[in-house]
Amino acid sequence: MSHDGVGPRAVMRSVAFLTAGALAVPALAGCSSDDDPAGRPLAGGDIARADRAGVADGGTLRWGVDTVPETLNAFQADADTTTTRIAQAVLPSMFRTDGRGRPVRNPDYLESAEVVETEPKQVVLYKLNQQAVWSDGREIGAADFAAQWRALSGKDSAYWTARNAGYDRIEKIERGGNDLEVKVTFGRTYADWRSLFAPLYPKDVMGTPDTFNDGARKKLKVTAGPFRVKKVDREKDEVTLTRNARWWGEPARLSTIVLREVPHGERVAALTAGTLDLAEVDATAARRISVAAGPRGTAPSGSASPGTAASTGGGTDGSGSTSAPDGAAEDGTALTGPGAAGRGAGRAAAKALRSWALANGSDEEEADEEVSAREAAAELARERRALSGFEVRKSLEPAYTQLALNGAEGPLADERVRRAVARALDRRDLAEAVLKPLGLPAEPVGSHLALSGQAAYADGSGALGDQNAEEARALLADAGWAPGTPVKKKGEKAAGGQGGKAGVTDEGEDTGESESEGEGEDADDDGTYIVGEDDDGTNGDDHLAQHTRPKRGSAPGAYAPLGTAAPVQAGSAPLAKDGEALTLDFVLPSGPGSEVLATVAGRITEMLKRVGIGTEITKVDDESYFTDHIASGEYDLALYSWPATAFPATDARPVYAKPVPAADGSLNVGQNYTRVGTDQVDQLFDQALATLDDAKRAELIRKADARIWAAAGSIPLYQRPQLTAARKDLANVGAFGFRTPVYEDMGYLKKGVRGPAGTPGKEPTGPSASASPSAPDREPDREPGSGPDSGRGSDERSDEGPDAEKDADS
Repeated sequence: MSHDGVGPRAVMRSVAFLTAGALAVPALAGCSSDDDPAGRPLAGGDIARADRAGVADGGTLRWGVDTVPETLNAFQADADTTTTRIAQAVLPSMFRTDGRGRPVRNPDYLESAEVVETEPKQVVLYKLNQQAVWSDGREIGAADFAAQWRALSGKDSAYWTARNAGYDRIEKIERGGNDLEVKVTFGRTYADWRSLFAPLYPKDVMGTPDTFNDGARKKLKVTAGPFRVKKVDREKDEVTLTRNARWWGEPARLSTIVLREVPHGERVAALTAGTLDLAEVDATAARRISVAAGPRGTAPSGSASPGTAASTGGGTDGSGSTSAPDGAAEDGTALTGPGAAGRGAGRAAAKALRSWALANGSDEEEADEEVSAREAAAELARERRALSGFEVRKSLEPAYTQLALNGAEGPLADERVRRAVARALDRRDLAEAVLKPLGLPAEPVGSHLALSGQAAYADGSGALGDQNAEEARALLADAGWAPGTPVKKKGEKAAGGQGGKAGVTDEGEDTGESESEGEGEDADDDGTYIVGEDDDGTNGDDHLAQHTRPKRGSAPGAYAPLGTAAPVQAGSAPLAKDGEALTLDFVLPSGPGSEVLATVAGRITEMLKRVGIGTEITKVDDESYFTDHIASGEYDLALYSWPATAFPATDARPVYAKPVPAADGSLNVGQNYTRVGTDQVDQLFDQALATLDDAKRAELIRKADARIWAAAGSIPLYQRPQLTAARKDLANVGAFGFRTPVYEDMGYLKKGVRGPAGTPGKEPTGPSASASPSAPDREPDREPGSGPDSGRGSDERSDEGPDAEKDADS
């Protein structure tokens, strides 16, 4: 997972979504209508949309993923995003999300689904598609719904379930008027009933604890989607899906999908080698691919255009030495110009001749360096030719990155300090730092519970207030943090000693110090100068002594008496209280893909420094980031992401619910890793879950979000970018945004077929997304395109292209 990308597994977000807040809240803006551009997603999906008629029958899609999942059961604790992807392709879901993140009926499985009774109890009637059958030929029916309910209701602890939200509200499930009807009766009203049975597993899996716990971990014998699971190969780190012969919907265009585990750092190499056709990538990889691919809609860079010499690169003379290239640039790229007689061609030829002379000269060291440089240039040229058949498809992921503030203990247990941190941040600057270079809308996220385009979205940040350094300093002062306050020196126990080194305990243990507080011999200075302190009366260059001596020609009385605190840079002096400096432990992951988070953290550090808050950045291994730091509360500040769902009342409650004491005296925080919550937010979530009126429910969600903002336990920053490298001839796949992928429509374009206007199809976007991308750039958590000759590896794709026969297994 990429690290703006660091975030809990998406499957777990379904059981818990967000956390809580309090304080008085101003009136909120109403929800935008469907026709209001402000109510649209900031960026639509980018999937090279094409009609099925233009997509070839057959072919294999090799899709780079983060893992081969430990389980194929999406309701178990160790399920991950690949588990979810497989379930989407092979199992029924009664509802899926559209391009605006709204749940919509899936016609392949449902003819209709509606609430038919509300009193005395809520009853939902599902009418199933009469063609819907499992891969063993049995009809999908009430028995499957009932088995899943019993497994996930939470009443039988023998089922090792990760979540039961919604299923615990069901009272009974029974057959309707015929075999195609399923009647679900709720013991308690449940507004998010559309979130249930997505996915739906067969009763063969859900029927007993044994089959639930173990039966679907390694294989799924019975499925009901356009694809089925053919093999999970842990030695090759891949999962193979093939067409489902019993699929009754539009037939899958691809014959095979191979989900191949490839680390993010190795994906460009895999794309170059022709072993992947599609993969999410990070911003650095996206730039490399975009440079190689050239502007979208143009010919691949591997093909020569008029007036351009073909790229040749250096050859070998058979003895291992490199021969001079004919008219090629030093990096192996093509040269342009009117001809060899031109001045530019002459310079290039001279440069090439000199390079050849160096490589073949008598100075062995210089020759080795030149040969190495030319080999690197040739390798770069090969990579660019290979990647020219790919492109980067960009959107915004349905997830946002937040700054989490641990309110359990320390300075951030004081709500005033949390609010001061929030008021010090320029969230727009942070969003622009990540998204603007990628050509994506750089709007800060205004809600914890929804994203722009979703019905419940409204900017609730006004409950906290805009960036205001003066207000931040006032909040800190009110909390007792002041500049110039003495900090305990090493070994001191009294709070009134002279200013000492921040980050040192009474016992003399060095706890480290923020890099932002200075380096070198003055690194232990807290930034407050006391006039005359340590003045030995000498005429040296001591900066304290300089404050005690009026300069020649200055006005009388221009200097304060000895012992007076000298002026400091307005608002930026480090703060202290009771002998302790205000320094926060900022924990970050250190693995591949974390570079964006490091950049964001650096900017946040500078913003906090301006109001007197110090930070100490601690980088930890990815594997321990959540378990040993976030979940256990070993941090003050942290950056991680939450996905947005169509069901915030259900999915967000565990994330923002008020922590409660457990039986053993510990604090049960659920997924509320900030440990900040209020009874009022919990009540608003409960009301929303029990409100079937969509408009009223959305208003309750907005009120809950405003109170979460006010408590300042977590500060949403920006929607994460979604960068996907895809072969240029791949259609209906890429950066999906909110939309659930439609696996049966994915495939390779027929020869001669192009997307709309000669470019890959894109969903409608908001007004801010209409601008053309800037430099080929793009995250967080992941990001971009390859050449016609290098795109498909001859070892794997020679018989699997768009014109290949259907897979024999299908």
